[in-house]
Amino acid sequence: PGGPEPPPPIGGAELAVIAAIVGTILVLGLAFAFIGSVMEFVFVESLRREAVTVRRYWSERWRQGARLFVFRVVLGVLTLGTFGGVLAAVFWPVLVGQGALSVGLFFLAIPVFVIVTVVSGLVGGLTTMFVVPIMIAEDRALLSAWRRFWPTLTGQWKQYAVYVVLGFVLQLVAGILASIVTVLAAVAIGIPLGAFGLVGVGLLSVAELVGWALIGLASAIFVLAVIVVGLFVAVPVQTYLRYYALLVLGDTESAFDLIPERRRAIRE
Repeated sequence: PGGPEPPPPIGGAELAVIAAIVGTILVLGLAFAFIGSVMEFVFVESLRREAVTVRRYWSERWRQGARLFVFRVVLGVLTLGTFGGVLAAVFWPVLVGQGALSVGLFFLAIPVFVIVTVVSGLVGGLTTMFVVPIMIAEDRALLSAWRRFWPTLTGQWKQYAVYVVLGFVLQLVAGILASIVTVLAAVAIGIPLGAFGLVGVGLLSVAELVGWALIGLASAIFVLAVIVVGLFVAVPVQTYLRYYALLVLGDTESAFDLIPERRRAIRE
């Protein structure tokens, strides 16, 4: 008698199902990324005009949002490609069976990961916070807006260095506070819904279909309520952070100022 039989090989049907699942996830991810890119312009326009009209702003700015989407995809591919190349260089001798893992090369890869992560985060963050408003202010394409922004960034680098540090601290503090509020709200929402779900659990032995329906309904309401609370908490936080970035941008270059009236009101 031999050992356990090996699992059957994966056939074409299984590979097709896996490819379909991966493709669906990829398409959905890209769709959400595209919507998020366009909504960056909708958000800034809403702050600029102090009025929310999603359809109007979307129709005016979706082409610029598409450019931002492509930029983010390229930046993500370059970042992941760099990570993949470094990992391949580190583990290649092990993968091909030509040697052991080099500990020195592994530790050398760590600062490379850190540097690439920081640079990618800075480029993405500066693009979202400052280049997007310039695209709106002067109706420019993304790369043109970056060329327009570059002299201001390099000429006022101390101001932007302070912004990066303070922005990181504010984002961290705001994230912690938002998480605490969301968790407390989730607990408050979860107590009555948990009791409702327990009723469903008790009905499983009597009326299984009704019991599962109550459990599913309680779970769905809980998830939806937590999402809504999270959005209500996130909106004022993100509004504050985005206004801060717009104030910094306008202070360093008046031509980029999208909120002159609000700036005057704050100073007065």
